[in-house]
Amino acid sequence: MKKYLFLFTFISVMYSCNNKTMKFDYPTAKTVDSSDVYYGTTVPDPYRWMENEADPDLKMWIDAQNKITDDFLAQIPYKQKIFDRLMEVYNYEKRSMPSKRGGKYLFYKNDGLQNQYVLYIQDSPESEAKVFLDPNTLSEDGTVALADASMSKDGKYFAYASAKSGSDWNEIYVMETETGKLLDDHIEWVKFSGISWYKDGFYYSSYDKPEEGKELSVANTNQKVYYHKIGTDQAEDVLIYKDETVPTHGFGAVVSEDERFLIISEWEGTSGNMLLFKDLSTPNSEFVRLNNNFDNDFSFIDNFGDNLLIMTNQNATNYKVLSVDSKNPQPENWIDLIPETENVLQSISITADKIFTIYMEDVKSKVEIRDYEGNFLKNIELPGIGSVGGISANKEDNFIFYQFSSYTIPGTIYKYNLDEETTEVFYTTKFEGVDLSQYVVEQVFYKSKDGTEIPMFIVHKKDIELNGQKPAWLYGYGGFNISLYPYFDVRRILWLENGGIYAVANLRGGGEYGEEWHKQGIKMNKQNVFDDCIAAAEYLINQKYTNPELLAIQGGSNGGLLVGAVVNQRPDLFKVALPAVGVMDMLRYHLFTIGRAWSSDYGLPEDSEEMFKYLYGYSPLHNIDATKEYPAVLVTTADHDDRVVPAHSFKYTATLQNKRPDNKNPLLIRIETKAGHGAGKPTEKILEEWADIYAFVFFNMGIEIK
Repeated sequence: MKKYLFLFTFISVMYSCNNKTMKFDYPTAKTVDSSDVYYGTTVPDPYRWMENEADPDLKMWIDAQNKITDDFLAQIPYKQKIFDRLMEVYNYEKRSMPSKRGGKYLFYKNDGLQNQYVLYIQDSPESEAKVFLDPNTLSEDGTVALADASMSKDGKYFAYASAKSGSDWNEIYVMETETGKLLDDHIEWVKFSGISWYKDGFYYSSYDKPEEGKELSVANTNQKVYYHKIGTDQAEDVLIYKDETVPTHGFGAVVSEDERFLIISEWEGTSGNMLLFKDLSTPNSEFVRLNNNFDNDFSFIDNFGDNLLIMTNQNATNYKVLSVDSKNPQPENWIDLIPETENVLQSISITADKIFTIYMEDVKSKVEIRDYEGNFLKNIELPGIGSVGGISANKEDNFIFYQFSSYTIPGTIYKYNLDEETTEVFYTTKFEGVDLSQYVVEQVFYKSKDGTEIPMFIVHKKDIELNGQKPAWLYGYGGFNISLYPYFDVRRILWLENGGIYAVANLRGGGEYGEEWHKQGIKMNKQNVFDDCIAAAEYLINQKYTNPELLAIQGGSNGGLLVGAVVNQRPDLFKVALPAVGVMDMLRYHLFTIGRAWSSDYGLPEDSEEMFKYLYGYSPLHNIDATKEYPAVLVTTADHDDRVVPAHSFKYTATLQNKRPDNKNPLLIRIETKAGHGAGKPTEKILEEWADIYAFVFFNMGIEIK
């Protein structure tokens, strides 16, 4: 093993009259003699030691990297101005739709700058709301967040899962609804689980306690479903389901609203699952399996008596709804209750006598009302181009709630009366201080490399002059059947009000046009995603929205992979690159936490020599080109990210700095502490991170902010 000393240095920045020269002495990381052999190809891995979260040298390297990044950002004169403006625009009330359970209505609200949203309770949607659970009291720094919450059907008990420092690991606690008293019930090592009540207890999923010191990196295997009875110790919980013959499979449990059926979803990857159900009204009943492979998605919606409502993309790339007789559940007896349409079915909600469906039409929401036989009745008229972020409905009330937002419309909650068939505004977000009417949203369609038309939303000020001199920000994801809808994000205001253009490309690999669109961007088709993104950047440049000296690209998680791969292939298109919590090592991603589940999208290097060569051919870590000039890069990650372990970002940054030490643009990494993949991050950390990101972008583009 060969080690090099860390170099702790300051940035020296020298200015001339017409240009700006920056010299960086990056902290040099030790290297190790490590490699793997794939089908006769030796792949060196000199920074493998960074995968060991307990390595003392890693802390030194992290501290050194944060110092050089902090020093660089500190010399940007308007950084504090950016943070102050973000504080101003972020400071407004935000809230969720009410949802009914146990005869009470619950909703989340943030007064403006609270680190975590507070849970409120009320007797009716119009009655006085009281604080029910304030997660801001669970930690002094706001780094403990609510990950899940569920009230028992009778309203007597309330269970919630908390997450510390952004980790996916959860702990479940139980309190009495009426008194707020916290009970002794405490469940640990819960991950990728819901809380589903049945009688005087609930079902949940957990893993065995991991080895000490490897909690944030060890592969998650052998998930099990348990039943916890209130008032008992976790050690007494009843094991409901496991299958240790397939340790990589996971299991999630949900109970039907009438508490008759227990449904278990068995999964191996992020796409495709198997459903099992059990009739809880029949003593000693066995689980019945509906399907026997992971080829398609199956989601339990509700039940009408004996009949289970299942949403699936089996023989329906845009999804449909099945009615399955629980007493005769064989596939030949399945009935298409709501057949597939030309638009993608996103979600279903059930009331006393109606079915509400949300469809996606060219990446815009469409809400339909149907009867219990699946017959179309009418549409709910929406305010414009935007998305409906779910429907809150139950079988006891004659109304539903839905929330609509867009890039220039803050979340507005609507109440629809089923008897009168009327819609009224229930809650309007009071966002003041910015005239949102000065901005417009347009949707364009551009051709990718293979001729496929790709949609893209572009947001900018009205009457913009397309002269190629505007700063532009391109955001993309392109994976895991996830769609990027138009929604309001107040953090973008600062970019727009400084003359910036914000563009979101709906790349293949997502779910914007159903499962076929998803499949066109996975495994051996993954290059399509990168081509789609490159074509989006070229469109923005060719149509005179911007130019390569004023174009930034951003993406997180799978989107971080996107940024890494695209910048390797076409660094000339961008001035700034912002890969966040990215999957950067495509040959070893599956060895950590839940990484193996992503193989349904990526494939595995051991699948075949062809698959290995394909992954190796675009892996961001392995394709950094020492001969090319890279844009300014700011990698962002966090020390408690146990979804995409930060070793991805560490190894990528170390390699990038080592191969391009004389790159004229900075190649930096920002490593947040007491934070994870993103969920539950406190407001304070969000604003600090975005102030740094904006300062980095504006400075490297040579833009003086207002």
